[in-house]
Amino acid sequence: MQQPAPVPHDEEPSAQGADRTRSVSIFDVAKAAGVSHQTVSRVVNGSPKVRKATRDRVLEVIDELGYKPNRLARALAGGVVRSVTVLTSDTTLYGASLALRGIEEAARAAEFSVAISVLDEQAPMTADDVASRLARPGEPVLVIAFNAPGERAWHALPSEFPAVAVVERPRDVGGAGDRPEAWLDDRAAAAQATRYLLSLGHHTVHYMAIPSSTTRVGQRAEGWRDALSDAGRPVPEPLEGGWSPRSGYLTARGVVADPEVTAVLCGNDELALGVLRAAREAGRDVPGGLSVVGFDDAPYAGYTHPALTTVRLDFEGLGRGAFGMLHRLLDPGNAPLPPLWAEPELIVRESTGPAPGRSR
Repeated sequence: MQQPAPVPHDEEPSAQGADRTRSVSIFDVAKAAGVSHQTVSRVVNGSPKVRKATRDRVLEVIDELGYKPNRLARALAGGVVRSVTVLTSDTTLYGASLALRGIEEAARAAEFSVAISVLDEQAPMTADDVASRLARPGEPVLVIAFNAPGERAWHALPSEFPAVAVVERPRDVGGAGDRPEAWLDDRAAAAQATRYLLSLGHHTVHYMAIPSSTTRVGQRAEGWRDALSDAGRPVPEPLEGGWSPRSGYLTARGVVADPEVTAVLCGNDELALGVLRAAREAGRDVPGGLSVVGFDDAPYAGYTHPALTTVRLDFEGLGRGAFGMLHRLLDPGNAPLPPLWAEPELIVRESTGPAPGRSR
């Protein structure tokens, strides 16, 4: 395995040594620690080929002298740069944007740089296509695979690349995949939300779906179907929603006009906004005549009228955990254990209530 190149001379001055006539160099650290400057470079770049005692001694000297390697100079010299490329099809979708934020926060804390490559929604994805999107050949990859383009990129990624994906809940949760994946159990969360609506006396629950990467209507739809089937209730045909409030509104107009429809579970909060608007236009009282539940707990969910009952998902924590998994994959001997993310949680607000004719 090729060793990291030495860090060049032009380092940043340290905070402690700002009053010195020159900045602390890698050679100063090497001399004080009694090692070669190549060894200091390996420690700085996280190479596993350094004995623990030596690593500890070098790190102690780095701390004492206030040495701070210049990352730009290291890159220009062809040295090892701690970086990761994130592949995603849409940085504006709520879950993807928060997962990306979590990845960036965790990467920054670990002193990794992050490059983002946005995937084409329609283009086919081959191994060469994926490789061409990386900032540096063969560098680590994180894929946000909540929808079809991300899923295609994840499966096309060559196996020799160190990689982790943020995905929908896998179909086979107990199966051991070839590569690590991070996910939230939104199938169980959707089942919980559906059971909650049934507990309020609703005979059944309609579901408005978001696009999925794993099934025609997604894991949230599977959880909704599980709960209805287990309760022996009718399972209506899922409604094809989309992502936006407008798509939710257009789909809901023909549904909420039916007084037999008393409860709607939406695949995200934006669809729920469209349902609330369509219900108002149709003269349906929410929650007196119609209960509406969203998914994600976007920041506006508690401020709609009525305030939206929804499922809270920890996308930022998921992103931090995914980066932690990748860091551990790259440096199992030194990277900390990946942080855990919160389980989905049903947040009950004002948009749900007893079925018509049932008292609170």
